[in-house]
Amino acid sequence: MSRRHLPYRRPLLATFAAFAVLAGIGAAAPATPTAPRTTPAAATPLATLDDTYYQDALGKTGTQLKSALHSIISVQTKISYSQVWDALKDTDQDPANPSNVILLYTGRSEPKSDNGGAVGQWNREHVWAKSHGDFGTGTGPGTDIHHLRPEDVTVNSIRGNKDFDNGGTAVSGAAGNYTDSDSFEPRDAVKGDVARMILYMAVRYEGDDAFADLEPNDRVNNGSAPNIGRLSVLKQWSQEDPPDSFEERRNDVIFDQYQHNRNPFIDHPEWVEAIW
Repeated sequence: MSRRHLPYRRPLLATFAAFAVLAGIGAAAPATPTAPRTTPAAATPLATLDDTYYQDALGKTGTQLKSALHSIISVQTKISYSQVWDALKDTDQDPANPSNVILLYTGRSEPKSDNGGAVGQWNREHVWAKSHGDFGTGTGPGTDIHHLRPEDVTVNSIRGNKDFDNGGTAVSGAAGNYTDSDSFEPRDAVKGDVARMILYMAVRYEGDDAFADLEPNDRVNNGSAPNIGRLSVLKQWSQEDPPDSFEERRNDVIFDQYQHNRNPFIDHPEWVEAIW
């Protein structure tokens, strides 16, 4: 498989996140990021999240950190697969056009109403392919919007259930994306997003809730095994493409309005290296 080394494109952004009502803990809603929010919110800095939401994870590394984060983010509200349609219309709203969503791989702005299964429409992409662990679309990992994104129907089909890696040939209609027989490489602007979604799934689903223990590995062709690769490439992508305002807003909206849990690797990108 061909490889292309990617330059480090921008410095790590200072991550500010949101904190909403948890079990027994009340706080103001989060700061408004660059992208417009679905609803107005007051400011809550990352320090507040560390003092409350993440307090049991601070100071830990390796398996202890992974275990602590699993306990934290496993407290969530679950939604149905049909509810995912409406959720994505909020989480992936185009900052420049509130009637549209931004598609993950193509980057195209598409009307929210143009969702479905026809060519040219957008549908629900499972970034952790649902066949990797055979969890389907039942409530749980199959409906977890931290890794579900709107995507062009055709491009979604091209990605299929392939693992992630560098290289391949250009994907028609999706500039900057590449694919071959066993892997898919997303455009540069969302490489880190993809990595952090995969690693969220690996921490959230540890095999203790009737679903498979999802784990990244450093290979491709994982098939139906509950694994996705390539871990070394995902770590590289997370460093090269740190969280931006769109990804941060998305994390806030999921926390505030839908699942009430967070992707910790958006709030603390350094935890990727601390665990893996």
